[in-house]
Amino acid sequence: MTRPGLAAVTLLGVLSLACTGTALQANATAASPAAGACPRCAEWAEPQAPFRIYGNTYYVGTHGLSSILVTSAAGHILIDGTLAEAAPQILANIRALGFRAEDVRLILNSHVHFDHAGGIAAIQRATGAVVAASASSAQVLRDGHSGPDDPQYGSLPRGPDPVPQVRTVRDGETVAVGPLALTAHFTPGHTPGGTTWSWRSCEAGRCLDIVYADSLGPLAAPAFRFTASATYPSALADFEHSFEVLAQLPCDILLTPHPDVSDTFGRLQRREDGSRPDAFIDAKACRDYAARGRASLAKRLAEERVPAR
Repeated sequence: MTRPGLAAVTLLGVLSLACTGTALQANATAASPAAGACPRCAEWAEPQAPFRIYGNTYYVGTHGLSSILVTSAAGHILIDGTLAEAAPQILANIRALGFRAEDVRLILNSHVHFDHAGGIAAIQRATGAVVAASASSAQVLRDGHSGPDDPQYGSLPRGPDPVPQVRTVRDGETVAVGPLALTAHFTPGHTPGGTTWSWRSCEAGRCLDIVYADSLGPLAAPAFRFTASATYPSALADFEHSFEVLAQLPCDILLTPHPDVSDTFGRLQRREDGSRPDAFIDAKACRDYAARGRASLAKRLAEERVPAR
C-alpha cells in the first residue's frame, strides 16, 4: 500500500489549515482522569485490528466504538475519535494500514458524547487536522461539555476533551480533501447536533454509497422527557426528521458509531468466511435502521406516558 502524499484541505473548496499539529503526548491510561466513572469504557476500548470496509474506506476504531478513515493520495478524512484514552490506538491503526496519521487532513464527528468525540482533541493535536462539525456540536467540542439541551445532560461520566478550533458545517454541505467528498446530513434527536455522513467509495470499478449514520437511540437522563422537554422542545420533530433522512438516503453500506448496532463485526466475519454477495452490502440497511429507531422512540414515548406510581 502506498503512503499518501501531502495536500491542502478544502472545505467546500475553501478551507485552509489553521492549526499545526504537535506530537501526541498522553498515553492511554493517563488520557482521561474520569475513566473509572465509565463502566463500559474498558469494553469499548478493547483493541481491534483495522480493516478495509470497501474501496478507500477503512475501519480504524476500537472493537466497541467506530472510527472511519476515508483515504486519498491528497490526504485523508477521519470520522469520530472514540474515547480520549483510545486516541493512540486509532493513530496506530491508521499507521498499521500503511498510511501516515499526519496525512489526516479533516476530522468529522457524528455526535459529541465522550465515547465518539473524546479522542478528537488528541488526534487533532497529533495530525494538525481541521475539525469540522455542525454548529451545535462545534460549540460542545469547544466547551468540552454538553448543555441542557442534550437529552443525556448530567448523566454522562464526562464530556469530550475540548477542541479549541472547530469549523462549522451546514446541513447538506459537502466537505472535501482532494478528491474525497463527504456530505453532512443533520440527524438530530440523540443529540441536537447529530450528523450523518455519506460518500461514495469505489472498488474494482464498482462505486457504492456509504452512510455513517449517527445514533438514533432515544437515551436520556432520568428526569428527561421527550414528550415534555423545556430544554430540547424540538426533540420529537428532530427524531422524525432524522428517520426520514436515513430512510431516503442512497445507502449500499451502513456504518454506525457503535459497530454492534450495524453488525459490523458479524458482517466482517461472514465476509471472511466467504459470504457472497459481500455481507457489508445491503441496500435496505439504512431504511431498516430508521425503522428500528422509530420503533425504539415509540417504545420510549409509551413508557413516558405511563402514569408514575
